[in-house]
Amino acid sequence: MKNKIASEYGAHFQTILQQTHSALEEIGQSACVIAAGSPHPMFLDDMYYPYKPNPHFQRWIPVNDAAQSLLVVEIGRRPRLIHYRPDDYWHKPPEEPTGFWVEHFDIISVSDLDQVPGALPAAARDAPVIGEWNDLFKDWGLGKANPSALLNQLHFQRAWKTNYEIACMEEATRKGVAAHRAAEQAYRQGASEYEIHQAYLLACGHVEPELPYGNIIAYGPNAAVLHYTHLPRERPATPPLSFLIDAGATHNGYASDITRTYSAHSGEFAELIMAMDEAQLRLCAEVKPGLNFADLHLRAHGEIAKLLVRFEIIDCSAEAAVNTGLTGTFLPHGLGHLLGLQVHDVGGLQASPEGGILPRPDGHPYLRLTRDLQPGWVTTIEPGLYFIPSLLKKLAGTEVGENVNWEKVEALKPYGGIRIEDNVLVTQEGHRNLTREEQARQSL
Repeated sequence: MKNKIASEYGAHFQTILQQTHSALEEIGQSACVIAAGSPHPMFLDDMYYPYKPNPHFQRWIPVNDAAQSLLVVEIGRRPRLIHYRPDDYWHKPPEEPTGFWVEHFDIISVSDLDQVPGALPAAARDAPVIGEWNDLFKDWGLGKANPSALLNQLHFQRAWKTNYEIACMEEATRKGVAAHRAAEQAYRQGASEYEIHQAYLLACGHVEPELPYGNIIAYGPNAAVLHYTHLPRERPATPPLSFLIDAGATHNGYASDITRTYSAHSGEFAELIMAMDEAQLRLCAEVKPGLNFADLHLRAHGEIAKLLVRFEIIDCSAEAAVNTGLTGTFLPHGLGHLLGLQVHDVGGLQASPEGGILPRPDGHPYLRLTRDLQPGWVTTIEPGLYFIPSLLKKLAGTEVGENVNWEKVEALKPYGGIRIEDNVLVTQEGHRNLTREEQARQSL
């Protein structure tokens, strides 16, 4: 995989070079400066929060430790990387740039930020900056930060992944699947949520700041908290009824995002998980070029409605459950989102390269993707079915709530809920399920 990633980088570089040049021409600029970003100190402290690079920078430069570095992209010239390597004995400075990507850049290393102005080309003067603003930029003569006209062009194009980006995401998937296997094993052995988290980190070879997002490792009712990250250290006094894990991995900044749910024993909840898995695979099977993702999201509500009827959680028809909004109590989030350098990758609602918003369906405020799918895009498919006390409380006593089998709901609430999530690549012919492919490989 590493050889594939290295061999594909050259074509990736040419693609994003052309995209950036076209975006600059569109807004009447000849250059831009992409800032890697800076570490942030904690309040009243000399400690810093974990640093993560600007994703626009990392799309070009596949390293994690380039804080304060700048990339100048100028039409008609090779991009210039001003690589900051401080002469520091408190912290280990970044390594000298090496590897498959360096041949595409003019690289100037500086050991002091005072050297940056002398390293900037003339084209950087008044050039727009992409990234977090630093007051030094004004002193260096750089232009305004993040003009929407430029970002709209770049964000719209980021939906299409190059072969290099797909290879990076395949490697992130390999790490993630291996770590999910280790997490399930730890769960079966009676580990605490915290111990599962540690087993996951060890299996994917990450420290916490390298994760694409905080691991969601939830026993029983905790699975009803969609972004649960509490991680108690103590092992449960009694074996938990269920386990939901939503966790990913990264490679060169690109993410995987995988969710699985397990039952401690056979029975109705285990059967519900199996039925959800079948429904999730049916939704994945529909992924193809030209499919409007908002339509697929609405079909997911139809699938959830069928499960609610099948397991006698509601006593109305599946169609009525969707039309009345009843399914929204059990599936309150969107079906999925674009995936890439960011877990919730940019541009999912964007109407065109110039901007604008493709609206979400009425009653579905949390959907993050409403565009028509295209070859080269990677999206998550993650339907869920939850028993969330606060939402159930709002539903109870309403006319729609009269269709709920509240006795069955009370019996299932201790399990928290179910989410199953795969990462799916849209292809010319249809799709590839990157998660299931890797899961099959590692099960051999």
